[in-house]
Amino acid sequence: MELLAQVEAWPPETVAVGVLRVGEVVGTHGPRDRVFRWASVTKLATALAVLVAAEEGVVDLDEPAGPPGSTVRHLLAHASGLPFDQGPPIAKPGQRRIYSNVGFEALAAHLEAAAEMSFAEYLRAAVLEPLGLGAELRGSPAAGLYDTLDDLLRFGAHLQRPSLVARETLAEATSVQFPGLVGVLPDIGRMDPNDWGLGFELRDDKSPHWTGTRNSPRTFGHFGGSGSFLWIDPEHGLGLACLCDLDFGPWALEAWPRFSDAVLTSLT
Repeated sequence: MELLAQVEAWPPETVAVGVLRVGEVVGTHGPRDRVFRWASVTKLATALAVLVAAEEGVVDLDEPAGPPGSTVRHLLAHASGLPFDQGPPIAKPGQRRIYSNVGFEALAAHLEAAAEMSFAEYLRAAVLEPLGLGAELRGSPAAGLYDTLDDLLRFGAHLQRPSLVARETLAEATSVQFPGLVGVLPDIGRMDPNDWGLGFELRDDKSPHWTGTRNSPRTFGHFGGSGSFLWIDPEHGLGLACLCDLDFGPWALEAWPRFSDAVLTSLT
């Protein structure tokens, strides 16, 4: 896995990356135990907590949540009409794909009320502790997790070999919800369609994209503004995780796809 050392040429001072193959770590580079901000990769853990709650009967994906006419499913899929940050809805539910941090905060508040416990407690009991993660939620359930590369890889391995939810549940979560919605992929541009699952961003045929050109359309995951990302490509049986100390910018949109393609070329 010498190819992972190419991240040393990236602009961040510190980068930690790791590769998964069918639930097993096959290579890493950089500090595995340093705590980084996961930023919006947090949304994957929040979504998984909601999926656990749905299987436990604490919530129903199609029950009302968020603004009028919206459901838990709408909130998870960024289709509730809520804006990126605080404010009233800017579209009717199901009309546009509006990436929304406040939507995930509404989602967490809804789960809190249904479970009669804080979202941080539910997340810890439903996801973090069962997976052996030491992550700490510092603030928003949309972007507030802090943890290590080792734990991000454990989380990614679970997405390849799910144990907290049924495979059928994860399959639904990584399939298109509300097909055909147009929207903006944050910091990248307008996508038509901007397909999304239940908290999981779907690669499909989006271009440009933060994953590689060799990633299959079935690839799912998320990236964060802190320079973090996790993708899982079920067609190739591979996953790639990255944490670093430089915020997402043009450097990442150039470096990440090239790096992803190098990993896929080497291991497929």
